[in-house]
Amino acid sequence: MSENVVVSADWLADHLSEVRVVDVRDAWEYDGIGHVPGAVNIPFDRFRSADDSDEGMLPGADAWADLLGEAGVSAADTLVAYDDMHGVFAARFLVTAELYGHEKLHLLDGDYSSWTRAHETTTEVPEIDPVEYDVQEPANSPLVDHETVEDAIDDPDSVIVDTRDDWEFAEGHIRGAINLDWKELVDDETRGLKPRDELESVLDSYGIAPDKRVVLYCNTARRISHTYVVLSSLGYEDLAFYEGSLTEWEQVGGPLETEE
Repeated sequence: MSENVVVSADWLADHLSEVRVVDVRDAWEYDGIGHVPGAVNIPFDRFRSADDSDEGMLPGADAWADLLGEAGVSAADTLVAYDDMHGVFAARFLVTAELYGHEKLHLLDGDYSSWTRAHETTTEVPEIDPVEYDVQEPANSPLVDHETVEDAIDDPDSVIVDTRDDWEFAEGHIRGAINLDWKELVDDETRGLKPRDELESVLDSYGIAPDKRVVLYCNTARRISHTYVVLSSLGYEDLAFYEGSLTEWEQVGGPLETEE
């Protein structure tokens, strides 16, 4: 992802005819509450896998290709995704797209509410012409396995970041991990990201520096998707995405630390 991955509602309004907008909320929200004009609906549960068809919770390349093709999305499209949960579900969609080789990706800052504050919504569903979606190998995949995470534990050039709630962290975490709740990077009032200087201040206070390799995990790779997008937007280049997260870590017998 690039540094301009996060875009404002005004930016989206100016480029609406040039991008494909993906609404990842539930279908009843998309239909009943309304959506960004022209947006297609790909609910979160459609691109999550509960089996072993691919690494972690990824849906599998074939399922992903079918899903996007049916929604009329091609691999060459510039995508802008949004939800109504501060962007965490939309971020998961974007990371999934990146892992399957999609390159032009953006997160709507401030989720759906940022659009509704200044722009018109619609309940009209656009006509969709299915296309053939071609999954590609990404040029540089951020995915890492549990062995890589193990190696990072005692690596002074790496920092392992647990993006879960503090109570989850206290109950058990990977040794040496830093607990940065993903919501600390979000402004509760705007529902979007905090200003850049505040983001950098928060990250600096945790020792999460751009010159470190940042290894991200949570439980099922949803929350780390948001943090991954934020760090990408700030220019962090060495990001490691542990798709298996704590679910896999425990399955393979990885040890956990707890806090009294």
